[in-house]
Amino acid sequence: MTAPERVLTRRTIATYAIGSLGTGGFATLPGLVLVFYLTDTLGIAALGAGILVTVAKIWDVIIDPVIGAHSDRSLAARGSRRPFMVLGAIALPVFFILTFAVPAGIGPFASGLWVLIAFLITATAFSLFQVPYIALPAELADGYDQRTKLISARVVVLTIAILLFGAGAPEIRDSFADEHTGYLVMAIVAGVVIGLGLLISSFVAPLGLTAEVGRVSILDTYRAGIAALKRSQPFRALLFTFLLQGLATGMMLAGAQYVAVWVLGTGVTILFVALIAPAVIFAPVWALVAARVGKERAFRLASLLFAVAALLMVLQVWMPGEWIYAPVALAGAAYAGMQSLPMSMLPDVISHDAQANGAGTAGTFGGVWTAGETTGMALGATALTVVLAASGYLESVGNQVVSQPPSAIAGIVLSFSVVPAVIVAASLWSFSRYPLRKADIDRLQERTTP
Repeated sequence: MTAPERVLTRRTIATYAIGSLGTGGFATLPGLVLVFYLTDTLGIAALGAGILVTVAKIWDVIIDPVIGAHSDRSLAARGSRRPFMVLGAIALPVFFILTFAVPAGIGPFASGLWVLIAFLITATAFSLFQVPYIALPAELADGYDQRTKLISARVVVLTIAILLFGAGAPEIRDSFADEHTGYLVMAIVAGVVIGLGLLISSFVAPLGLTAEVGRVSILDTYRAGIAALKRSQPFRALLFTFLLQGLATGMMLAGAQYVAVWVLGTGVTILFVALIAPAVIFAPVWALVAARVGKERAFRLASLLFAVAALLMVLQVWMPGEWIYAPVALAGAAYAGMQSLPMSMLPDVISHDAQANGAGTAGTFGGVWTAGETTGMALGATALTVVLAASGYLESVGNQVVSQPPSAIAGIVLSFSVVPAVIVAASLWSFSRYPLRKADIDRLQERTTP
């Protein structure tokens, strides 16, 4: 006899998914405009801007496991992860707006310090929401298929958010003659929308029984994260796979602007839409495929399609043209599966670990997972700069006009095609070590039968 599953209502699905309106917006917008804001509005040197953004990413990696462990403590002591999520949802818009509210006329050093402090607090607020949010599916949905359904809805909203913020926010900014005003208005509109999405979704976190818990040191939180990695082989395999794929997709997203300008000679909007719009359509399709063949096979298929699509784009070296939108769209469709399916496998991993080692550590898993995801995406941009430097890419300042050598154009195309394809192929080797299947999850349900 299989244990009865909790009813996954439409309201729960919708409330959980709306959180990705905020997470998608925050994941997209700083990466799209923050460096440009630092260099072309605040007058900060490119190297300095890169250091500021890198420090923020490092900070994310440091604090995510800490927040995850304390989220677990909140669940035990207060019966819910909701307090962390609400605090993050309220604080994030305030400091996001402050990040883009640097007064005109102050020097580059003071401007950089302002942005660094404001953005570090913004990133902390985001982690306060994001880490518990990642942990929630294990507590909201029982069973292999319900979790796929829950995560698929989230990925649809996530891709819509990426599309809306990626295309809409720069339009708001550019509608003002004064750059400082444009960035501030953009931040106000985006910050309010992000905050509302996060706040609404915070209330999907269930309330439960409380218990006495001891104090947890920061060192203990890292020990808990390391312990989770050591004892859960499925988690190690899935996390490393997702990190590698984040590296590949991060590299392509960072390289899209270079492909649009130097290969296609157009703006990045069309290329961005060609990549993200198919993901909106195909997120529910991958859920249907997973229901028929299993999440693992569906994930391998999505990854292979992405790698093939990326590899096809190497032909841009010899035949540049608008035909690239076709393989980009195929990569976008595959990207939906590469996002939704691992995220629906993570609650399976957490439940599998809970069966052997006890419940109440989903936040720890979520913190380590978020740190790994952040690392992968950050390294994607770094890998792009390495390829560009090796291929002789010429930098420019302001309105300076340069002509890129053929080697640089080839480097841009390779960083958008062959390199991501190879990385995704390597991720499939890592995923071959992932052991959990539907039958394993069903057996967990049977063991919890009253």
